[in-house]
Amino acid sequence: MGLLYLGTPLVWDEAKKYADHVRTHGITQFLHIWDRLKDRQGDELLWGDEIEYMVVSFDDKEKNAKLSLRQTEILAKLNTIVDDLGADCPDNVSVPKFHPEYGRYMLESTPGAPYTGSIPDLLSVESNMRYRRNLARKHLKPNEIPLTFTSFPRLGVPGQFTEPYFDPKDAISSHSFFLPEEVTNPHARFPTLTANIRRRRGSKVAINLPIFIDEKTPRPFIDSTIPWDRALYPEDPDAKLGAALPDHIYLDAMGFGMGCCCLQLTFQSCNVADARRMYDGLIPIGPILLALSAASPVWRGYLADVDSRWNVIAGSVDDRTEEERGLKPLKENKFRIPKSRYDSVDLYISNDWINRPEYNDNPLPYDEKIYDRLRGHGIDDLLSKHISHLFIRDPLVIFSETIDQDDTVSSDHFENIQSTNWQTLRFKPPPPNSGIGWRVEFRSMEVQMTDFENAAFAVFVVLLSRAILNFNLNFYIPISKVDENMERAQQRDASTSRSFYFRKDVYSTVRSAGSSACSSSGTSSPVDGAPKKKEKKMRNCFPPVPTPENGFAYTQPVEEEYEEMSMNEIMNGKGDDFPGLLPLVDLYLDTLEIENEDMVKIQKYLDLVRRRSNGSLMTPASWIRKFVQSHPSYKKDSVVSQEINYDLLLAVDEIERGVRRAPDLLPEDYTGGNKDQGSIGL
Repeated sequence: MGLLYLGTPLVWDEAKKYADHVRTHGITQFLHIWDRLKDRQGDELLWGDEIEYMVVSFDDKEKNAKLSLRQTEILAKLNTIVDDLGADCPDNVSVPKFHPEYGRYMLESTPGAPYTGSIPDLLSVESNMRYRRNLARKHLKPNEIPLTFTSFPRLGVPGQFTEPYFDPKDAISSHSFFLPEEVTNPHARFPTLTANIRRRRGSKVAINLPIFIDEKTPRPFIDSTIPWDRALYPEDPDAKLGAALPDHIYLDAMGFGMGCCCLQLTFQSCNVADARRMYDGLIPIGPILLALSAASPVWRGYLADVDSRWNVIAGSVDDRTEEERGLKPLKENKFRIPKSRYDSVDLYISNDWINRPEYNDNPLPYDEKIYDRLRGHGIDDLLSKHISHLFIRDPLVIFSETIDQDDTVSSDHFENIQSTNWQTLRFKPPPPNSGIGWRVEFRSMEVQMTDFENAAFAVFVVLLSRAILNFNLNFYIPISKVDENMERAQQRDASTSRSFYFRKDVYSTVRSAGSSACSSSGTSSPVDGAPKKKEKKMRNCFPPVPTPENGFAYTQPVEEEYEEMSMNEIMNGKGDDFPGLLPLVDLYLDTLEIENEDMVKIQKYLDLVRRRSNGSLMTPASWIRKFVQSHPSYKKDSVVSQEINYDLLLAVDEIERGVRRAPDLLPEDYTGGNKDQGSIGL
């Protein structure tokens, strides 16, 4: 997460003095990168995943599952193991890496080297994920387990939910009622980030999730676990004064959001234009896959009436002042900012003709001086607006040792602001002095309970990204409708009960009556009479989107280009009217030379996504909710007790290892981590 320096972080009153300095030099650093690499071409497909785990300590005697706060000790041990393995590995084998995260109970893992576009690499993803999980597990205490679980159900409850126990009264960074200081990674960046968000905002963060109303849930629900009368920190009266809403679960600290685990994917593009094209193509996919991967229906010991983490994280790092939130007239601040710095994407950025200006229909505050500077340097309107919009934010953590940098060789000031704009996608310029190209990071998905599920979503997204580029697919809808989809995606049972806005005709060019479903820019096309030679690996470089047969005239108003569809229709199609994302991926697979055995494996992954989308398999959130409501000790009052939480997390581990069947969550032939502990080719 972000940049981890060893140095002296500035408290907010000092840091804000250098905000313009960081912005000015950050733009200078971006311009140096742009000048050097704007014409870079021909980068191959390299991609990777980031998976986050929470380490859970099980107390079988007390039937309590607690978060283990041994991150520093665990990472030191794992990194020594990784170094030893790497020293003995052949050159063609890369040992995975482990990294710190915000929560002191969290681990992040990545492959040791990026995957390529080869089919063997595509099929190695699950095995690589399993290897990482089992490597971590082998070096934990016997009662500790690394779980890929989005949100710890009893984070912030009264009593002991961490190992060891700490008192929330010492929460000097967040001033939280519920989370102790020690739940946060001790590296100076993280408590400083937490405190500076609170100080800049002028209050604690305040997140309110609607509680799930069950038969015996009190009405109105007024949470008796909130210490309403505490008078320890200046913000303590806020809950009583309206920060904590009736019939809601109140969360008051960054840790509730940034302590969540997720699955993220990053793809290297052929060039900057293709990166912008893929970025735009995946923007409408973000909420769809958030709904399909939904995995977090329990917060602070209560069942919520939402299934996903997104708004929790958005609220947990919302550093906007009352002026910026529109609660007071602008006086001290420059901008009214509609969203948190963690939220959905605000702007499509491709210069392809299919990106109609009407799609960017949300208000977009941006720094006009930075915009003019970028335009004066020759950067186009959309990219200039994208960067100058990101740069309306203040840098939150500044280290005194890094204030002055050589802008020709560093991008740290640029990344200070870029990396703390946490959106559903991130457009990533190449780092200076590296062999890395222009990249796109896909960030909306919740982490799944098994490596099979995480691999399935990773495989689906990389194949869909290739289909977008290969077939010139057009998924554009107004960005305001993407935002509406994001809200719908988080609602309870969204994937089966809600509809989503999606484009009706996803083909870029106007088709004649005799043309087939897709036109392809690849070497193997599903429309030509004679099949062309199939490719042995997923390519990365594609021709630009061709101009339409009738010139640049758009044939219909934007409002007629999209409609509401069910998840099943979006993913699996609507007969002749709409092909569906999975059939489009299948069309792309037809352009590749794949052995039958390998295709069977790929289809197993796609079938999981298919069955999630048609409702024949549950989302993790629905499965968790059902587990809680079916538990013998559940009192139909929305409370997830210590015993229920213990049994739930034990069940999750048993499912992952394949010793507990979950046919409503996973396919019947799922085997689990006990039988397959993964491999990196050693």
